[in-house]
Parts: sequence; C-alpha cells; structure tokens
Amino acid sequence: MIGVKKVLLIGGGGNLGSSIIKSKIFNNLDKPKKKDLNLLKESSINKFLKNRYNLIIICAAVARMKECEKNPSKAIKVNIFGTLNLVKEIKKYEANFKKKTKLIHISTDGVYPSTKGNYSENSPLKPYNIYGWTKMCSESIVKILENYIIIRTRFFDKTNIRFNTAATDIFTSMMEVQNLVKEIKYMSLKKFNGVINIGEKRRSDFENYKKFNPNIKPCKRKDIIKDLSFEIAKDASMNLNIFKKLKS
Repeated sequence: MIGVKKVLLIGGGGNLGSSIIKSKIFNNLDKPKKKDLNLLKESSINKFLKNRYNLIIICAAVARMKECEKNPSKAIKVNIFGTLNLVKEIKKYEANFKKKTKLIHISTDGVYPSTKGNYSENSPLKPYNIYGWTKMCSESIVKILENYIIIRTRFFDKTNIRFNTAATDIFTSMMEVQNLVKEIKYMSLKKFNGVINIGEKRRSDFENYKKFNPNIKPCKRKDIIKDLSFEIAKDASMNLNIFKKLKS
C-alpha cells in the first residue's frame, strides 16, 4: 500500500463530492469551488496543479440523465471537454515537474448496455443515453494518463430518497454513498491501475430503497419509462470479482 499525502477533489458540490468532504476521510484535502477551479478553463486547472498533488479525485460531471438529454451540449462540454482539459494539464504538470500524480475518475455503470447484467470490466461498452456516452468518452481520455483508476459505479444517498415508488424489475449493483466514499479511500491506497467495478450485490431498486424508506411503494420499470423521453437501465448489475479479489 502507498500513503496518500496531498489530495485535490474536483466536484465537491455534488452528492459524492460533498460526502467525501463530510467524511473527513482524507486529511490533506483541497476542495475548490467551481468558480475557483473551472474544468473548462485550462489556466484555472493549472493554477491548482502547481500545488503538486499526489492524488486527484474527479467527481465533477453533469450527471442527471434528464439534464443531459435536455442539454447535451452542456453534458459534452463538462463531461468530455472538462476531462480533456484536466488530463492535458496533468500531462503538462508531470512533464514540467517530473512527478507523477494519480487520478481517480468516477464513472458509471451506464457505460454498459445495462440489459442483461453481470458486466465485467472487459464487457463491451454500449451506453444507452447521453450521460453514458459522455462518460464512456471521458474514460477514453483518462486512459491517456499512466497512473489512473476509473471507478464504474452507481450510488444513492440513504438520507435523501425522494421517490414514492421504486421498480422491482430494475437491477443494479448500486451502493450507499457513504460506503462508496470508504471504497474510494481504500482504492487510493492501493497500487492499482486501470478500470474497476465497485458496488454491492445485485438488487432491485425497490429492495435497495425499501431498507431506508419503509413507506416506498413497488412499481414496474414500464411505469417509470412511460413519462421519460430517454432510456434507463433494465439490469445494470456488475461483476465485482476484481474488486472482491483486491479486498480479499
């Protein structure tokens, strides 16, 4: 295992980013706001990289599927070109300072077709909506680096379940956000490089949410998609063998 010293978190205003901050799991964490570190401005990124971070965690993204479908140009700009700007600046930083930094990039199970489940890291990628496509593209950009971890995952906040109903026939490997935070810290200390699925065992959305919201009612996937203008997962469950082996 390796020690993590100086950490930069990009995207601290989102659900996952704010959970990382609240957990205080990283001792020396810089968490600039978007107005201070804007991924669409290379000079803004460069200013922070001069602090010579050992680890960069990027949670920043346009992640809501509805927003991505409504404003695809924004999703492309932030999720793809923002990632490209960051990777370009990291490459410059590494060349100038002769120092490697590790990037943990938070991706999604939405890069898989999400129809049959049990997707491994080597399964063919076939995103089913704009959000998934932008994350697949951003993964390709991150792979330009030598030292990276791409985490494919799905998470939820047990304290903020806003649904009245949940589908009994949509399956994922999603995990509670606080558990994901712990796994990100764990991965930051491992000499691992590449793509990894991180989640929990295959469950329906209803089964996941029911544990934390006893009043939630069951429904079917067809009840949800009738009001949507975009595709959602059927079975996005992931094969977690690499992650389990790493932790054994």
